[in-house]
Amino acid sequence: MEYEIIVIGGGHAGCEASLAAARKNHKTLLITGNIKNIADMPCNPSIGGPAKGIIVREIDALGGEMAKNADKAILQIKLLNTKKGPAVQALRAQVDKVDYPREMLKTLKNTKNLDILEGIVEHLIIEENKIKGVILENGKEIKTEALILTTGTYLKSTILIGSEKKSEGPHGEKPSKYLSDDLRKLGFTILRLKTGTPPRLDKNTIDFTETTEETGDNIYHTFSFDNKKNYDIESQVKCHLIYTTKETHEIIKKNLEKSSMYGGYVEGVGPRYCPSIEDKVVRFSDKERHQLFLEPESIDSTSKDYGNTIYIQGFSTSMPYDVQEKMLKSLPGMKNVKILKYAYAIEYDAIDPRQLKPSLETKKIENLFTAGQINGTSGYEEAAGQGLIAGINASLKLENKEPLILKRNEAYIGVLIDDLITKGIKDPYRMLTSRAEYRLLLRNDNADIRLTEYGYKIGLIKEDRYDLFKKKQQKIEKLFKLLKENKITPTKETNKYLKQINTSILKDSITLYDLLKRPEVKIEHLTYFIDIPFNEEEKEYAEINIRYEGYIKKANHDVEKMLQLENKKIPENINYQKIKNLASEAREKLEKIRPTSLGQASRISGVNPADIGVLMVYLKRNEKND
Repeated sequence: MEYEIIVIGGGHAGCEASLAAARKNHKTLLITGNIKNIADMPCNPSIGGPAKGIIVREIDALGGEMAKNADKAILQIKLLNTKKGPAVQALRAQVDKVDYPREMLKTLKNTKNLDILEGIVEHLIIEENKIKGVILENGKEIKTEALILTTGTYLKSTILIGSEKKSEGPHGEKPSKYLSDDLRKLGFTILRLKTGTPPRLDKNTIDFTETTEETGDNIYHTFSFDNKKNYDIESQVKCHLIYTTKETHEIIKKNLEKSSMYGGYVEGVGPRYCPSIEDKVVRFSDKERHQLFLEPESIDSTSKDYGNTIYIQGFSTSMPYDVQEKMLKSLPGMKNVKILKYAYAIEYDAIDPRQLKPSLETKKIENLFTAGQINGTSGYEEAAGQGLIAGINASLKLENKEPLILKRNEAYIGVLIDDLITKGIKDPYRMLTSRAEYRLLLRNDNADIRLTEYGYKIGLIKEDRYDLFKKKQQKIEKLFKLLKENKITPTKETNKYLKQINTSILKDSITLYDLLKRPEVKIEHLTYFIDIPFNEEEKEYAEINIRYEGYIKKANHDVEKMLQLENKKIPENINYQKIKNLASEAREKLEKIRPTSLGQASRISGVNPADIGVLMVYLKRNEKND
C-alpha cells in the first residue's frame, strides 16, 4: 500500500492537513487511533476567542474547513471586545461537541483522494534522511512520499489526577509509545509539556438562580466568509457566570500538596495563559475571587457523553477526586452538583519547534512535516492553522513548487509559525493579539481580503467563491468612491443633525469620507445624507479603513521597513563561525536556528541589533565577492 501523503492524527491539525492535501489532488491517508475521536474537542466546547477567532477566519480565507464546520455547530456566538478597537475584536462561539466532530467526519469521508485508517503508528521509515513510510502497531508498512505528524497530546501521554498516573490519552485511549523515541533517535530535541481540563458537571444538579446569565449577540455572525447562517438567534443556548469563593481558595490551599503539580508528580511545563485553578490561587494570591463560566457542551440529548454536561471554564485542576468535589460544592449554585467526569492534567511529548522550516517541514528529515500540539502549541485553532499550512506545503513540495510562507503582516497564522520556529517555546504556546505587532492590519473583518488570493492560487478556493470575492472587492472600491465624491455643506439642517449625533458642526463643506473619520460618526449616520446600498460586511470594512486610515498607513510603513529585512535572505550554508564581531550568544543562536532571512534573525532572542548590523555587512561583502 502506498500514498503520496500520510497524516498521523485525526485532531484539528490532522483534519485540515488531510483535507488540504486531498483537495490538492494528492492521494492521502489519515491514520487515527480511534475514528470516533476525529475532530474531538477534549477540552473547552468553543471555537474562537481573542486572536483565535481571527485564525479561524484566516483558515476559511485560505480554503480550510474549521470555520464552515464551526458554523454548522453553533450553540451561541459573540463578537468579543466590541467596546475596544477593531484590532482586538474577534468571534467566539460555543459549539456542539457532538455536531462538530460528526460534521467534520462527514466532510472527510466525502472528500476525494482521502482514505481514513484506524490504527497506531509506532515507527517511521527513514532512508537517507528522507521520509519513506510508517510502520503500524501490527507491523504493517505503508509507503509515502510525505508525512505530516499531528499527534496532539498522544505522544507518551500520561493522565494525572492527584498522585495517580495513567499511561493513556484524554478518553482512556492507548498513547503513542514509540514515535517520540524515534524522533529523539533522529536527532530531534523532545520537550515534555502539560495541559489540563476542568470537570464536567450534570446540568440538572446546578442551581442557575445563583449565577449570572451570559447570552449570545442579537445579530448574526459566521466564521466563514460563505456567510451561511445555520442557527436561530432567538434559540442560542445560554452560558452562566460565577466566581470562586473564599471557601474555594481555603480548600485549595489546604490540599495543595495533593495536586499533581504542587505534589511534585508533574514533569511537563504547563500553559502560562491557561493555568489550573490551584495555580491561579497561588500565583494571584491577592485576588479574592476568579471568574468561572458554565458552558453547555451539547444540546444532543441522545449523547451519553455530552448531552447533559456543563463545562466549567477556568476550573482546570489535577486535584484528587474527593478534593475536586469539595472545591466544586463551595461554588455558587453547586451545593448539590453531580460530577460526570473529573478534571485531570495530561503530560505529553513535543518537539522543539525551532527544528522546523517556515513551511513546517522538519530541518532534519526531508518531507517530514509537523503541526499542532507536537509543535508546542495549545488550542484547537492554532492546531488547525498549522495543519492547513502543513497540508498545503507538503503538497507543494511534491509538486516542486515554492512553499506558502505567510508573513507576520499577512496573518496571525504567520505570526504563530514565525514565533514557533524563531523563538521556540518554554510552555504551550497560545496565540494572543499582543504577539502581533501589526494587529491593526490583521483584523476579523479583513481576513478574506488578506488571504483569499493565496487560497485561490493554491487551488483550495474554487472559482465560484473567488468570483464572489472579486465582486466584494469591486463593491468596496465603489463604496470608497461614493464617500469621496459626495460632499455636505454647513446648512442649518445639516448642523442640526450633526449636533444630534454628538459631533461638531460644519463651517466648511466636507466629504462623507472625511466626515467618517470623526470618532462619533458611524457609517450608518451617513444614510441621513445619501443612500448607501452595500451590505454590512462591506460597510464595516470601509468604516474601519477610513476611520483608522492614519494608523493603518503608519503600520504599512513599518511593514515596508520590516520587509526590507525579510527580503535579505541568508544562505543555507552560511558559516557563522567565520563572521567576526558577532557576539558569542548570537553566533550560538544563529547556528542553532539557522534563520532564512535577516528579518527572522532579528527576532531571535539573544541576537541584538549590533549583531544584525554585523551580519548585514558580511552578507553585502559576500554578495560583492560573488
